[in-house]
Amino acid sequence: MNKIHTDILMELHKIEQEEQVRIVYACESGSRAWGFPSKDSDYDVRFIYVRPVEWYLSIFDKRDVIERPISNLLDINGWDLRKALLLFRKSNPPLLEWLQSPIPYYTKYTVAAQIRGISPLTFSPKSCMYHYLNMAKGNYRDYLQGEHVKIKKYFYVLRPILACGWIETYNTMPPIEFDHLMDALIPRGSVLRATVELLLRRKKAGEELDYEPRLYAINDYLEERMAHFEQTASALRQGEGTRDEQLDELFRSALNEVWR
Repeated sequence: MNKIHTDILMELHKIEQEEQVRIVYACESGSRAWGFPSKDSDYDVRFIYVRPVEWYLSIFDKRDVIERPISNLLDINGWDLRKALLLFRKSNPPLLEWLQSPIPYYTKYTVAAQIRGISPLTFSPKSCMYHYLNMAKGNYRDYLQGEHVKIKKYFYVLRPILACGWIETYNTMPPIEFDHLMDALIPRGSVLRATVELLLRRKKAGEELDYEPRLYAINDYLEERMAHFEQTASALRQGEGTRDEQLDELFRSALNEVWR
């Protein structure tokens, strides 16, 4: 276990003590999980936690997130399990990404595995594609128009666009890792593939990717794909959904497992 991993676990333990909670799952969720961190990238740690049973037995709504200021490259925040399950019920893509992160930091209980077990039931191709499409459109509008663009932002449009392509092709939640998406959806030997691979090598090598002339091969691809998914997203199906009683039972089971 390296030092940063040790620091993350210590910080999670500190949160448990200060907040009187139990963390049931924690993972990396940012560019490190996606496979293209910069040398100075933060560690984006996300977690799910539960509070003692009595906390939930209240007529008042209470704060259901825990956030810590960014320090020493650690960006740490988490959701209460009840909040997480309500979002899971709506096929929330960030939560679904957490659950399949290739860099888990902490999995002490069976809660995460239980949620993964029923995630195919709640996965909604339509809502997830709209999530990624809107992310891509927003980042494209903000960073990639004009003759000179903030070149590292290409990844923050490419990744959600490839996620849309994965959903259209495989009808499942897309993998987090950028390399997996690229291998599945951008043909080897194409000009687009060569352009993206060169940019990816530069980013992984730690080059400072700031404003540079736009890469027409990528811009043309992104514009065509965004127009395509605008037309096709509405025809996708919603998720089947789980029974509400199933999520209630999972929640009660988690409280029992953690606090028994």
